[in-house]
Amino acid sequence: MSTGRPTGWAPLRHPAFRAMWTAQFASNVGGWMQTVGAQWLMLSLSGSAAYLAFIQSAASLPVLLFAIPAGALGDVISRKRLLLVSQTAMVIASVALAVLAVLDVLTPWLLLALLFLVGAGQAWTSPTWQTLQPELVPAEERPQAIALGAVNQNLARAVGPAIGGALVAATQPSVAFFVNAATFLVVILAIVRWRETRRAVAATPPEHLGSAIRASGRYVRNSPALRAVLLRAGAFIFFASALWALLPAIAHGPLGMGSGGYGLLLGAVGVGAVGGAALLPRLRARHSADRILGAGAVAVAVPTVVLAQVHVAAVAGGALVVAGVGWILALATLNSSYQGMLPGWIKARGLAFYLIVFQGGMAIGSAVIGVLAGPLGVAPVLTGAAVALGLTPLLALRWPVPHIDPDDLLPAGDAPAPHHPGPAAQHGPVRVTLRRHAVPGQEEALAAAVLDLRRMRRRTGASSWAAWSAAGQPGVVVEEFVVSSWDDHLRQLGRVTVRDRDRIDRAGAHTDPAHPTVVTHWEALPAPAGAERWGVGAAPAET
Repeated sequence: MSTGRPTGWAPLRHPAFRAMWTAQFASNVGGWMQTVGAQWLMLSLSGSAAYLAFIQSAASLPVLLFAIPAGALGDVISRKRLLLVSQTAMVIASVALAVLAVLDVLTPWLLLALLFLVGAGQAWTSPTWQTLQPELVPAEERPQAIALGAVNQNLARAVGPAIGGALVAATQPSVAFFVNAATFLVVILAIVRWRETRRAVAATPPEHLGSAIRASGRYVRNSPALRAVLLRAGAFIFFASALWALLPAIAHGPLGMGSGGYGLLLGAVGVGAVGGAALLPRLRARHSADRILGAGAVAVAVPTVVLAQVHVAAVAGGALVVAGVGWILALATLNSSYQGMLPGWIKARGLAFYLIVFQGGMAIGSAVIGVLAGPLGVAPVLTGAAVALGLTPLLALRWPVPHIDPDDLLPAGDAPAPHHPGPAAQHGPVRVTLRRHAVPGQEEALAAAVLDLRRMRRRTGASSWAAWSAAGQPGVVVEEFVVSSWDDHLRQLGRVTVRDRDRIDRAGAHTDPAHPTVVTHWEALPAPAGAERWGVGAAPAET
């Protein structure tokens, strides 16, 4: 008998989501085949654990360089066009990698450079792709769709590494590289067939890339909820990366396995991910995000210690199944929590910061682990990383993962349109002031409510913010903030959410009805001839 609760696989019932998810799965399988081929090729080229760990770094570091501009483009231009261009670039880079491998001219650094180029294409794809997929299902199924995006990569572990290992063992790494290039064509076909929904025509001119990037930085910087998730994600990924960075060395050394055996070990992780995906809806219904994240961290940490100390293939495989469960529990919880805190206007560029922490943490963590493994040894480094990972749930005492109701992030849509200012405000800064008089006896409450507006104003577009108490006039509070142009101020008004409006209403509740709030918009005076711009000028209008 149905309980009415969406299952973890419910989004796959929708054709558009299923087509995109299947194409992503094919690409992820190809990606793991490429990873196995690259790792095994690197072992033959260098035999160095450090170079082996650098493979993960080369694939992940592009996110640090490109994710934020990629996310900004995903929010302001055609997502379909952006995805087609980035996927085509990945086809070209993958074919080049395969051809050079066939010609036997690859060196360790050339291999890393080509993997970096493939990773760059992925960096330009990921913010838009990960925020697009949840839009293909009904709102009540979006948490499951977000989780399935994380599950997808781990399901690919169940087949990709095994196929890649067997293929490399039977042929050459170049064959795995060619197959990976072909999987990008599957993604391109799915994108071509996808009907992009036209975005509503904005009342303001299109946002420039630089402005969009700055807006995303301001939003994340002024959101304690997002920063808490980013910190928890960074701590988890940094230490968990030790397992994935050094697993090839464990398979090749203490376990004495070839490429096929290594693929089977990664396949065990994928099997665990399938189990984790099945558990997620039930766990979400009964436990908080912090509990699930903590359980996931421990479920990865314990197998990491087992792999460092016990060198029996069957035990290693069982440990990696458990690690796969923990990995998907943690990643799905972090990803869905973070995306659930982003309003629609900043989805892709806001997610870019999460991807930077995730991929950057993986890249930096893998590099650090690889460097330490050389002089200290693989087993001690794995054990130390596992202990640190097992302690990360304690971060919940200071930085718990918050929950924000999706309805609270919907646009408030009730901001009155201000009077249009003079021409100077079109391209120059605009200062907005709000003068409030407190209800007698509520002066401190009004001051506290106004101070609580600082982060909200900065999140929606203010480059600076301040509040003032009028000298000699108890209970008079002036709030002021500056935006870069009149168009940016109009965008700011459109970005106010239901949650933001509640904060504004709290300030209004302590404002004396006999003295309504006076909103004034100021434009900068033109600079005198031969002098720099100075001060701010007269107000064009009051509302």
